[in-house]
Amino acid sequence: KDAADLTFQVGGQSFSAHRCVLAARSSVFKAELLGAMEESYAASPIEICDMEADVFKSLLHFIYTDTVPPVLDVVMAGHLLVAADRYNIGRLKMICEEKLCSHIDSGMVATSLALAEQHGFHALKKACLKFLASPSNLEAMMASDGYEHLKSSCPSVFKELVAEILPAELKAAKDIIMTMWNLIYVQVVWVLKTPLLDDGVTSFCRVVSTLYFRTEKLNVKCRCALKN
Repeated sequence: KDAADLTFQVGGQSFSAHRCVLAARSSVFKAELLGAMEESYAASPIEICDMEADVFKSLLHFIYTDTVPPVLDVVMAGHLLVAADRYNIGRLKMICEEKLCSHIDSGMVATSLALAEQHGFHALKKACLKFLASPSNLEAMMASDGYEHLKSSCPSVFKELVAEILPAELKAAKDIIMTMWNLIYVQVVWVLKTPLLDDGVTSFCRVVSTLYFRTEKLNVKCRCALKN
């Protein structure tokens, strides 16, 4: 605390720090504290609203000592990973991501996968998808507390998960199936939006007939892919 020239207010707690140390360890802190944004951070204390106090304390600990807390559990590792990414502290980010990758289980994998998808942590995402390639692990994940959050916040990740789980011989069929359903959706929307002409019944029948034959054509392709 000697010669500290900054005070942070996080989660109701105050933390003293040195502007030059933070700027030397983080390019983000450097830009905020010494760059064009310096004036906006001149007032003290600096309030950080979207981080818990113990996470910020661990972040400062790493900045000053280059070490993580002696006991780093997976929950803290996840929070610190986000903080390290936010402040561009590469070594801390690597340590936390490796910690999460090596401690994946059915109870935490949904949370870790959502974290990886939302923040672009590619190594963690790859490790989670590999873990979920096992049907028993997937079933256990779907019964976990984090599953609903993953489903609502990262629906696109399930397409990659399906591709990971499908046997190799079915992956070609997957693309055809997805194409078929996408086409059906487009055609149904077209039917609903197409105004009926004078001969309304004839017009509607022509649209439905076109939809039927296009769907049948894709069904044939799908069956051929599954046979092969």
